[in-house]
Amino acid sequence: MPTTTLYAMIMLAAGIGVPILAALNAALGVRIGSPAGAAVFLFTIAFICALVVLVLFDKPSTLFTAISAPKHLFLAGVLVAFYVLSITYIAPHFGVGNAVFAVLLGQLISAAAIDHFGLFGSPVTPLTLTRAAGIGLMAAGVFVTQQVK
Repeated sequence: MPTTTLYAMIMLAAGIGVPILAALNAALGVRIGSPAGAAVFLFTIAFICALVVLVLFDKPSTLFTAISAPKHLFLAGVLVAFYVLSITYIAPHFGVGNAVFAVLLGQLISAAAIDHFGLFGSPVTPLTLTRAAGIGLMAAGVFVTQQVK
């Protein structure tokens, strides 16, 4: 059974990968002259990787089960496409750091709302004054990092 520390380390690694993903895909988009084309390559490679993991470690039959899931759950695919397309287009103009910091601020806001209301089946974690202050401090940190030029 994975521990909380292991979960945190895996998510830390995923977080480290987000700006790298943004920088690499933005550079690919500039190099080929098409942010959308870069996104297509990224999603093709991501699809192949996910398919390999599904085949090796899970049950491929879950693909057929997913068809009966509530359709609003597939909005996640639209959101990831929006993120990849927007970061691939905007990062070369706005900077990877600026783009990722803005994304981080959006993540803080939406994560707090999802946790507070237990949206999409998430466990409820109320937005206490202490938690709101911590999120505010993180948001202030994001702001401060953008002021240093």
